[in-house]
Amino acid sequence: MSTNRETLTTELLELVAQEGMVEPSEITPQRKLEELDIQSADFVMILMAIEEKYGAYVSVDNELTDVVTVQDLLDLAISKIEAHQAAEA
Repeated sequence: MSTNRETLTTELLELVAQEGMVEPSEITPQRKLEELDIQSADFVMILMAIEEKYGAYVSVDNELTDVVTVQDLLDLAISKIEAHQAAEA
């Protein structure tokens, strides 16, 4: 599994588009998830897909309260993935 942030970002954007049922062209790091109409059920699907693909668990509690934009979600997911990969190493 690659820890390259650029690759991870691309893969995560694709995952958000797929699980959030949003056109990939609409997703930019600056966009608010609310603007993309990503609901809490979509969040759960996105987080489950991240855990399934990368083995990194992102809890649905306090960590998500600060997630407003796509970039916020990417930053959180990448930090969890990198921490998981480091623990596995």
